Amino acid sequence: MNRLTRPGNHPARTADCRWPADIVLAVLAAVALTLATSVSLAADAAPASLSCELKFTMKGWSAIYNTATGAGTATCSDGTTMRVKLRSKGAGLTAGKVTIDVGKGTFKGLTDPKDIPGAYLAVDASAGAVKSGTLAVLARGGILLTLTGTGHGWDAGISMSDFTIERF
Repeated sequence: MNRLTRPGNHPARTADCRWPADIVLAVLAAVALTLATSVSLAADAAPASLSCELKFTMKGWSAIYNTATGAGTATCSDGTTMRVKLRSKGAGLTAGKVTIDVGKGTFKGLTDPKDIPGAYLAVDASAGAVKSGTLAVLARGGILLTLTGTGHGWDAGISMSDFTIERF
């Protein structure tokens, strides 16, 4: 009898339970929600923000450790256009190899396009086989960036990573 099926432990759990993964997913979801809420509140309290959109492509792989690189263009409501390089490295409950062909990002809390480049904390979830989709919430200071994308490959998981945007 292992520690999961001994009397006194959770009665609904059996030796094949997955409670560690359940706990990790719940904690990561709570972190993502807290991060998004706090950054959103900070962005709402900031001076008039600039509307900027990011269109991008990325390619990467994951097996607990994840890495991806890509490129894109940020376009802002003041007419500023900036070509950027993207890089992501992190870890989580992930596995796969994917290419994002059509990625879109929306910035909140920007007051100057020069604030786009930098290192962001990212929490993301992805799933797919053949056609793949991803959703990520990124934060840096009072800036919030939400990313969505579709592409091809196979992947599944949730992770936290360092996401860097650099000017070309």
